[in-house]
Amino acid sequence: MDLHLVTYFVAVVDHGGITKAAQSLYISQPSLSQAIRTLERRLGTTLFDRTGRRLTLTDDGRALEVAARRILADVDRAKRKVAAVRDLEAGRVEIVTFSAFSVHPAVALVQRFRARYPGITVNISDADGPAGIHAALRRGEAEIGVTDMSVEHAGMITIPLLEQEMVLAMHPDLATGVPDPVTRARVREIPLVLDLGSRASAARAGELLGEQNVVVDCAHPAAIWEFVMRGTGATVVSRQVAQQRMPSAVIRSLDPPFMRPVGLVLRPGEPSPAAAAFLATATAETPGA
Repeated sequence: MDLHLVTYFVAVVDHGGITKAAQSLYISQPSLSQAIRTLERRLGTTLFDRTGRRLTLTDDGRALEVAARRILADVDRAKRKVAAVRDLEAGRVEIVTFSAFSVHPAVALVQRFRARYPGITVNISDADGPAGIHAALRRGEAEIGVTDMSVEHAGMITIPLLEQEMVLAMHPDLATGVPDPVTRARVREIPLVLDLGSRASAARAGELLGEQNVVVDCAHPAAIWEFVMRGTGATVVSRQVAQQRMPSAVIRSLDPPFMRPVGLVLRPGEPSPAAAAFLATATAETPGA
């Protein structure tokens, strides 16, 4: 059943006849009469009793009226929802990242976005490194990935955002005699707690790894921070994460500096309104700590 036929039917019911209904719909009386006959033919029944001067509903017509009004109400609600999403008053944006960026810059990016678009929900899913982010984007599980820009992102649109300064964070007892900045050769003599599960992360940390100085290989950031605060070993994290999550840790810069580029990746094509808004806010300025 065409939606315009439902609209015409309800208008005739509300106005009690073809003439006034046609005027309200800005169509000719013959066109409206033909539309009602078409609707009756498709349904195989008579909807109006035409014996009097005013059209009245038959039993089948009254049954259709209930369904027709429900249909129009549902369509109206759907239109309002679509308009709210289009106008960024409601909706959802799907983001995927992995542990290295779950605190910085993901938190700052989402906080800024939510401040501007409080009606939009942000869903952040976890992936296993850059390869996992690519898989999530290809499967349509997310629209935007927050990831390491030092690895290849073939077939994706890339948007560089910032560079993180990677530092050595450690318990004060472990920091004794460790200069600031500390050379990479010296780091290879310090017990480390790192996540080596991601090939990209392991490759970038390669110059910091000695024969046996990784004493704990851990994929959970909260556990890594706890190991550091208990003196199990030092870790290599962004300066922002070290300052925010390990306030009592001693921080040493690396010599030469160890910088990690961070950015956004997404599939080619037109992003959803919510995703486009997220991209705009993310690139408006460099996320803070």
